[in-house]
Amino acid sequence: MKTTPFTDVHIALGAKMHEFAGYNMPIEYSGIIDEHMNVVNNVGVFDVSHMGEFWVKGPNALRFLQKVSSNDASKLAVGQVQYCCFPNNDGGIVDDFLLYRYEEEKYLMVPNAANVEKDWAWCQQLNTMGAILENSSDNIAQLAVQGPKAIEVMQRLTDINLSEITYYTFKVGTFAGCPDVIISATGYTGAGGFELYFYPEYAQKIWDALFEAGKPEGIKPAGLGARDTLRLEMGFCLYGNDICDTTSPIEAGLGWITKFTDDKMEMPSRKLMEEQKAGALKRKLVAFELKDKGIPRQHYEIANAEGQIIGEVTSGTMSPCLKKGIGMGYVTPEYSKVGTELGIVVRGRQLKAEVVKLPFRK
Repeated sequence: MKTTPFTDVHIALGAKMHEFAGYNMPIEYSGIIDEHMNVVNNVGVFDVSHMGEFWVKGPNALRFLQKVSSNDASKLAVGQVQYCCFPNNDGGIVDDFLLYRYEEEKYLMVPNAANVEKDWAWCQQLNTMGAILENSSDNIAQLAVQGPKAIEVMQRLTDINLSEITYYTFKVGTFAGCPDVIISATGYTGAGGFELYFYPEYAQKIWDALFEAGKPEGIKPAGLGARDTLRLEMGFCLYGNDICDTTSPIEAGLGWITKFTDDKMEMPSRKLMEEQKAGALKRKLVAFELKDKGIPRQHYEIANAEGQIIGEVTSGTMSPCLKKGIGMGYVTPEYSKVGTELGIVVRGRQLKAEVVKLPFRK
């Protein structure tokens, strides 16, 4: 398995380790619920160094991005970030990613760890205009410092005014004495906080500085288990669960990141997605809460009130904050309205559920 610059730290701290996207990653330390609630109430640190990073540079960078990305990169100013996806040729999603406009003709794409090789091949295939592409996935480490007290902890380690880094923006500067650190506020937990991108040689120094500075706030490391429950409470999609090669961004409720401006004529599946956006949908991703006791899991069937199977659960868990089963899944459009009664089929019996508005955790 691959390792991150923090793998030895996780093992030394007694983390429960497991393979994820080819990496030896921490799943939990003190327990998923404990780590989840510490992020919601205090501050937690996630090692997300396994994520991919692609630089897109040069005078043809924007044209390339307008071809490969669902979103409209021309709207990005330097210092701003977009949530995007790669549409494939069949209306599905190659991957979802973040796009940073680092300089006028320099962008940073951050795709999922499990899809780095697939995404890199896709970008090279669609780069018919000669944009300069650089895969720096092995040369950039990343930590996500999440929670309402993250700003207090991190402000002790930088002269950058973190209150000026609003949602989906970033700054670059010195952090914990380390230069050229990207500090952004995109979040995948819904609890506030920041992401740090830096050269791997600074990993130990930044980790030690964070945990020393965060002692008064009860800072704790957190694993991928809590990261999943936190993102699900916010209704954020996870690639491989809620979106994949066979789900369209329109079906997944991601029409807001799917733009059809004139300079995006080369975007794969544009016509199909325009038709879907106009109402030609066969299924929609919905969020639901269980009314009965139980835990919904991926691939459980979803039924209507009459017991007919109308869809499948894509993500589900017992919400640490709500103390009830929550999930997301695809259903036929007529069952997607908030308040609609559903049944989640668990070991042959139907548990009552109801379509709700996101996020689960307000």
